[in-house]
Amino acid sequence: MTANRSRPPGPTAAGTAADFVRSLVRLRRWAGEPPLSRLRSLGGQTVTPDGAAVDTLPKSTTSHVLRQTDKLPRWDFVKAFVTACLRYGDYPAEQIPGELERWRAARSALARSVTPVSPPPDTEEPTSPAAAPEPLAETPVAAAAEVLSETSVAGTVAGTAQATAAAVAGVAADTTGRPGPDHAFELLARRVAREEDRTRKGLLGGYSIAPVAFGTHADPIRPDDATGEVKGDLHSVGRFFGGLRPQRLLVVGESGAGKTVLAIELVLRLVEPLVTADERPGGRPMVPVRLNAARWTLGSPFETWLAEQLVQDFGLAAKDAARLVRDRRVLPVVDGLDELDPGPSTGPPRRAIGLLAELNRYSDLSGRRPGAVVVTCRSDRYAELSDARVGLDNAARIHLHDLTVEHISAYLHARWPDGHPRGTHRDGIEEALSGPSGPAVHAALATPWRLLLTATAVESGADPAELLRADPYAEPGEAAARIARGLLGTYVPAATELTPRTAYGTPYQPVQVRSWLVRLAAHLQWQAAHAAETDRPPPGLTAIDIVPHLLWPIGGRRRVRVLHYLCCVVFAVVAMLAFWTGSAVDDPGDLRDGLDVEEALTLALMAGWVGIATGLSLSSWPAAAGGRANVPLRRRMAGGLLGAVVGGPVGVLGGMAGFVLTDGRVFGPVFATAAGAAGGMVFGALIGLTASGRRGAERMTISAAVRAEPVTLLGFGLCGALTGLPPLRLAHAGPMPLAVGGLGAFALAFALGVVFKVATGGWSKDAELAHPREALHRNPTIGVAFGLTGGVAAFLVFVMNQGVIQSLACALIGGVNFGLAFGAIAWCRTMIGLVVAAARGLLPLRLWTFLDWACEARLLRVSGATYQFRHRELQDFLTPSEGPTAAEVAGRLQS
Repeated sequence: MTANRSRPPGPTAAGTAADFVRSLVRLRRWAGEPPLSRLRSLGGQTVTPDGAAVDTLPKSTTSHVLRQTDKLPRWDFVKAFVTACLRYGDYPAEQIPGELERWRAARSALARSVTPVSPPPDTEEPTSPAAAPEPLAETPVAAAAEVLSETSVAGTVAGTAQATAAAVAGVAADTTGRPGPDHAFELLARRVAREEDRTRKGLLGGYSIAPVAFGTHADPIRPDDATGEVKGDLHSVGRFFGGLRPQRLLVVGESGAGKTVLAIELVLRLVEPLVTADERPGGRPMVPVRLNAARWTLGSPFETWLAEQLVQDFGLAAKDAARLVRDRRVLPVVDGLDELDPGPSTGPPRRAIGLLAELNRYSDLSGRRPGAVVVTCRSDRYAELSDARVGLDNAARIHLHDLTVEHISAYLHARWPDGHPRGTHRDGIEEALSGPSGPAVHAALATPWRLLLTATAVESGADPAELLRADPYAEPGEAAARIARGLLGTYVPAATELTPRTAYGTPYQPVQVRSWLVRLAAHLQWQAAHAAETDRPPPGLTAIDIVPHLLWPIGGRRRVRVLHYLCCVVFAVVAMLAFWTGSAVDDPGDLRDGLDVEEALTLALMAGWVGIATGLSLSSWPAAAGGRANVPLRRRMAGGLLGAVVGGPVGVLGGMAGFVLTDGRVFGPVFATAAGAAGGMVFGALIGLTASGRRGAERMTISAAVRAEPVTLLGFGLCGALTGLPPLRLAHAGPMPLAVGGLGAFALAFALGVVFKVATGGWSKDAELAHPREALHRNPTIGVAFGLTGGVAAFLVFVMNQGVIQSLACALIGGVNFGLAFGAIAWCRTMIGLVVAAARGLLPLRLWTFLDWACEARLLRVSGATYQFRHRELQDFLTPSEGPTAAEVAGRLQS
């Protein structure tokens, strides 16, 4: 445990059994949400009266205890659970007994308040309603406050957050008629807290961080500083920002100085207590949202872009996001202004200047004062902007200071206290700092990022004397740069050594890992250049974001697109052949005598569908999108049942319409009723299962669904028309029934496609934040669901003229290929690109496993719905910089 890590939450404020259980939940969250299986192994075993050894923390028991709130858990459970959480959270072993005593004392006090006589600590006491009053029902606002107070790393008391929750969530409804809570505001606050806490842990590798200090001048901290300069650190940045008028802040610092960490800490400290960002009378609370500046596109209005980021990163409905931005309920924290323009600079930073111009036009709600905003920027980029006479108007500017020798020593002692196996290495680093090359070593370790590189290398077995060796007679700046390059060079092998295993048990080799990371860094370099040349690049095509469905160009852009096109042609042709075979209306021999009107219509619809499918495969950047949901099984089943109940009668009407149009020549009323009911119920159940969500879930509008996928919906309608033709042709219906039936089937299939788009395009109100691969994983699922619903209708048509087995086979083959060609375009493109890249030795075939492992090894991190390198300096170090190499990379991406 380090001095910077907050003390584990305890049960001291627990007044009821419910409070005590919630304290256990908070402790688990503090530890980083250890899985139940991990808690079981850390909790150890106990011996039953019959002599059998059993787990102290079985998964089912732990899950049950953390959900029930009417009883105090048994002491043996509490002892094992607290110990497991503290061990998982790397809490010092010598301090665990003290924490256990806190929990034991609190539990004993609660037990005495329930029963007159205190029972032994290993017995289970029932909670009496008379002795312990039931806690008040937890409102959504209070729940938000609890979540936010638990996820933040600051030590603000949860009660303060709950007391001010109503002010932040919007004024609670009361008898005076004031407006009720703003659910979109609450949702954004919860998700920001979760995301920033996850990002902070991924960036720091836990809780330990060197002190980050700032001041209003760029000069280093001096012990005898009497300039009156305002200074602060991570603990005071929230108070410092709260005192600014107007609330506009520009954070400047060198690479690795901790700008992103400071931005994250500021966001957490503003979100955690749920206090207003403006304490003046009439001030409106704001949710701070950290944004990657690299995702801004030159020429985009800032408010429009800000609302789009809330939709993409936090799942808000578009109308709610626009409203929160319009009403100034969002505090934008724009991180990485320097990452907008590629380096080294060949002229003024055009994109950064454009974003600053937008921010300078961004006003508060009145329109008469500058709007609240925070911006971070590297020192060299800030100097370029200053030379261009561009800046953030009306903003306070702070500079992050280099770490002093005392800061470095304090960090090392906190990480490796006396008696630690690495204590001698700590002493070696301190000797290098005080030795003849001390100025160069200090300059090399003067940022938290460089200090972390050193600690990682030392923990992997590196000798500090070798890492920090420098010529005492060399210029300190050059010697420091040489040490820094050496630290960056050892980081990948060191991280690989410290995290050798994968999900499949096969260890990665440092040479492999470096090669794959170099390829990803080169791809990000290409992404930045390509996005700069594109008017509207797809979301995520930036210099820092590794988006799974945008990685396919690594295999060779032209090569992958050609292969994807050929695969899509195969999918489309196979789907049409399955339809042709299953319908059994035409025989290949019949086509030699020429085409009649019905045959020509059928072939034209088939050719049109194949053309649309292959045309979609030529899309430059297929998007992997789709709603995310965290819907209870009971609600899903209810939705499916309701869909089946509604779909059954609709299907019967469709079947009877077909019976009328065919004059009963192909099937009778019984088949029409049974097949229509079966098909309608299947369709309705599938739509109900997909569309079901929590109360208050946002849904895409019909017009938005049509605008989003017009070509796909047209292809869906063509398939519907094709499915409706065989019965009409078998009945030798006239031109009018043929036209009416075909158009009706087209309209029905088109409407079904719209319903699916709406059902799968909505957001669940309580969905967790997305994993970067979530959208890509959902893409084939949604696509195949599209195809199989069409396959149900096709089977009901095929079975009129074929056997059940053959009809089922044709329907399944056609449906799956239809889904892959129409609904899983991004997934197919990505998989083809990955296979090609793996075949060329550019990436591992199990890329997703590698990316997750790289996050575990602290080489990459998850940021919202993307992966990113742990630090931009690491990405730049791994990016090919020589001319021939860069040209070769560009050529491979195009080939």
